[in-house]
Amino acid sequence: MDGETRGGAPHETQRNSIEGQARISGAVVQAQQVHGGVHVYPPAPPPGPAPVPVPRQLPPVPGHFVNRRRELAALDAVLSRHMAQDAGAIPLIVVNGPAGVGKTTFAARWLGGRAADFPGGQLYADLRGHTAEGAAAPGEVLGRFLRALGAGSVPADLAEQMSEWRSRSAELKVAVLLDNALSAAQIRPLLPAGPGSVAVVTSRRRLTGLNLDGADFHRLEVFDAADGVELLRLGIGADRVAGEPAATRRVVDLCGGLPLAVRLASARLASRPRQPVAALAAALAPDADGLAALDVEGETTVSKALDASYSVLGQDAALLYRRLGQLPLATFDVPAAAAACARPPHWADDRLDELVEANLLEMVGPEGFRFHDLVRVHARTLGAADTADGGPGTTLRRVCDWYLHTTTAAEARLTPAQLHLPRDYVHPPQGLPVPFADDLGATRWLDAHRLDLMTLLRTAADRGWHAYAWQLADAMWPLVLRLRHYDLWIEAYDIGLAAARADGHERAVRQMLTSGAIGLNAMRRYDAAVARYEDARVAARDAGDIRDEGQALLGIGRSHREAGRPAEARPYLEQAIALWEACGYVRGTGLARTVLGEAALAAGEPVRAAAYFARARQTHLAVDDPHDAARNLAFLGRAKAMGGEQAAGVAHMEEALGVFTASGATHWQARTLEMLGDSAYERGDHPAAAELHSQALACYELTNPDDANRLRQLLATRTPGGPE
Repeated sequence: MDGETRGGAPHETQRNSIEGQARISGAVVQAQQVHGGVHVYPPAPPPGPAPVPVPRQLPPVPGHFVNRRRELAALDAVLSRHMAQDAGAIPLIVVNGPAGVGKTTFAARWLGGRAADFPGGQLYADLRGHTAEGAAAPGEVLGRFLRALGAGSVPADLAEQMSEWRSRSAELKVAVLLDNALSAAQIRPLLPAGPGSVAVVTSRRRLTGLNLDGADFHRLEVFDAADGVELLRLGIGADRVAGEPAATRRVVDLCGGLPLAVRLASARLASRPRQPVAALAAALAPDADGLAALDVEGETTVSKALDASYSVLGQDAALLYRRLGQLPLATFDVPAAAAACARPPHWADDRLDELVEANLLEMVGPEGFRFHDLVRVHARTLGAADTADGGPGTTLRRVCDWYLHTTTAAEARLTPAQLHLPRDYVHPPQGLPVPFADDLGATRWLDAHRLDLMTLLRTAADRGWHAYAWQLADAMWPLVLRLRHYDLWIEAYDIGLAAARADGHERAVRQMLTSGAIGLNAMRRYDAAVARYEDARVAARDAGDIRDEGQALLGIGRSHREAGRPAEARPYLEQAIALWEACGYVRGTGLARTVLGEAALAAGEPVRAAAYFARARQTHLAVDDPHDAARNLAFLGRAKAMGGEQAAGVAHMEEALGVFTASGATHWQARTLEMLGDSAYERGDHPAAAELHSQALACYELTNPDDANRLRQLLATRTPGGPE
């Protein structure tokens, strides 16, 4: 860019030149003189979700990675053979070997080095196959994979999840690492469909059943002495190894050649730079049974190394180690660790760093931590014997109560007009701040912790903590409502319903029935939704609860309307309004009028629809329900546009879109963008319509596959060469 400005001496001309490879980006101001302030505002982000990043989920590879050149070359050969054959078959590679031998690190190192071969991304799942009771179900993993590829909404049915996974992966070249597998049956639903993809499975088991799937099997053996010594040298330095070569070899021998055990030994020595290596060799020395006591799977060897590492922890770090071992969570963050010990976050942060430094924990992402499964067993065993301060049950309940407290805070922020049922805390969180400050932060927290919430919900149900289970399900309402995780939605409220019934809490039973029915309706399972609403209606009548009876009537009416039965819907909706007006529940009357407005809009009666939406909006504004007020504003805008008031209608819809974008309500961003696109198409602005519908499609891809397919087909019919 060249420019001229006058400055300096009179009539002197200066030139500002940007030459070579230099570039200017962002806002630029060029002027001779500036009087007053210069204000530069960044452009507003476009509506709709940000582009979905290519998933890079492989666990980090430790910096001290030793040898394995022969094994890495063997996997290269498998991939090259498949690429040469080009027969469309997906390479399936099974890496097995004893616990602690480094299967996960090895597989992550190989796939990480081949990232360019898989532009669709790298997906990872820990299948938790070390125990049959805790193994991950295929649906749990498919939900994570689909969301990583951009599907915010996941079907509840496993067959539908598998179909969606095959469809999404069919056009991608992805690498999938299925870690710690239990069985061949656990693996098969998770294999990608796209030619050029690869699946790598790690397991302590041989998984010979995958022979039927054309798997290549690779046994990962323990380190020989030279590699073990090299791994130890990288951790403690060449001088210490050279100074005590015999003791170094002895430590490696006592670690059984297991990389995990050597790394633990290395971490202990590194933390005690003046301790002789021979002292650690003595600490690891086997008992009278000699080396024959070392189990072939490595647990005994690793236990010795873990005992040694644990013995040198500070008192507080040892406490946190034992407490974390009692948690069923796959990963945990600083607040969860703090809650487990009833300590402040800064205390937990420092102790977690100490455990990472000792190789007893590994970091997952910027804020998460996890155990290796053998380390978790060790920590759980030590913690189970620690009965101080209430024992393991108290630790678990503290963390459960912190999650309930935080989820309830998100619920209060995101759905303030909802009726909130009571919460019972055994250990009310003290001194732990809520980790979000606005609606978007609350939504993101719920989404990031959805699997933790489901794990704790299942755990509470298994332990018979019935009141806790239904209360947590109730608090999760904004998570399922805003983000439409249908697989979690149905399970959460099935668990909540059973827990409420076991607890004998009739009000909670009705809430769980209604919340589950809304999910069924959102999944277009209209008849199942009507049946559950009818159960809620009967229960409300038996209890004499007019408000809940109206809620059930609203749900039945909405299900009939969305199923294409408007004539059946109307009496239920009008009856709900009458009941709610009688009992003074004005918010409910607004919800029912919204559905009546939608029915009028679908019938091509925009004037009547606008009247319903305008009245419902005023109601929701009066009861401080900004989300539903924005929904009505979007519908009102669409009704006005259909009635010929294009400018006013577009303004209403754009205002509503701003509300949904700020709160992270992706589903309603999509609905509003679609209505804006429909209005643009009707007034003849087809390029604008195509752009708006494309933005809506991007949102629907995150929330509802059915809506995405519907809109994709619409775009294909309207735009030659459009999305198919």
